[in-house]
Amino acid sequence: MDWQGQKLSELLMQVMLVGFAISAFVVGYSMGSFQTMLLVYAGGVALTTLVTVPNWPFFNRHPLKWLEPIETECHPKPQQAAPAPSKKKPSKTHQK
Repeated sequence: MDWQGQKLSELLMQVMLVGFAISAFVVGYSMGSFQTMLLVYAGGVALTTLVTVPNWPFFNRHPLKWLEPIETECHPKPQQAAPAPSKKKPSKTHQK
């Protein structure tokens, strides 16, 4: 899944969950049944999971372009700096 696909998946998830929450509340309130409301919302969560979790092809419309191996040799990684010396004070030992 590419970056735009992740953004689309997140947006779809939020919109679908809010939509199913509102519809579940309306159905549960109109029927006077808390159990029906929970069943409608659980079905909505399951459907949302099936739409947003798998890596569907419409989430891969903008693939990333990787550098060729030759180009990476032209741009080597920067070297790490040597670690700075420790500034700890020497410990004093107490003798009796």
